Amino acid sequence: MALLRAATPSDLGPVIESERVYLRSPQMSDYPAWAELRAASREFLTPWEPLWANDELSRASFRRRVRHYLRDLREDVGYALFVFSAQTGAIVGGLTLCNVRRGVTQSCTLGYWVGAKYAKRGYMTAAVRAVIPFVFDSLELHRLEAACLPANTASIRLLEKTGFKREGIARRYLRINGVWQDHLLYALLDSDTRC
Repeated sequence: MALLRAATPSDLGPVIESERVYLRSPQMSDYPAWAELRAASREFLTPWEPLWANDELSRASFRRRVRHYLRDLREDVGYALFVFSAQTGAIVGGLTLCNVRRGVTQSCTLGYWVGAKYAKRGYMTAAVRAVIPFVFDSLELHRLEAACLPANTASIRLLEKTGFKREGIARRYLRINGVWQDHLLYALLDSDTRC
C-alpha cells in the first residue's frame, strides 16, 4: 500500500485569484465539500462526463485522485484545480489543464465542471478567464485546447465568450456518459486577443 508523503510547497501547485473566484489544487480536506457538491450535481453532470465509477464519491477514490493530481503537477503534465467563490469560499466546480505537451507543440487541454447550483452564474467564465494568463504567461504554453459536445450550448457560450475559436469537429472523440460522441474543437492561442 502506497502512503501519501507529506506535501511540499511545490506539491501545492498554483493559486490563481480573480475578483470572482480563486483556484487551487485539490487537497484531502476538500473531500466533504467536493463529494457533497458532486453528489447533488450528479444528474446535472451525467450527460457531459464519462461514466461515474461505483465508488466515484468515496474518500478512497478522492484520495487516488489527489495522488494522481500531485503526480501530474510534479511531472508538469497536468494541473487540476478546484474553483472556489471568492466571496463565500465555497467550492463551485473544477478545472483541469491536462495533456501538457512541451517541445514543438507547447499546448494543453482545458476541461471543467460546475456544480448544478452554481451553473449560469458566471463562476466558470471567471475561472477560465483567470486561468488563461497562467497557461500563457506562467506555463509559457502557446495553445490552449478545449472540446465540447455540440448540444452543450452553455459550454459553447463559455468558450466563445472567453475568446476560444472553433476549429472543427472530432468524430467520436470522447466517451461521454458511456457513448463515443462527436465533439466541437476549440482553441485559444497566446497571440489571440484575450477576453
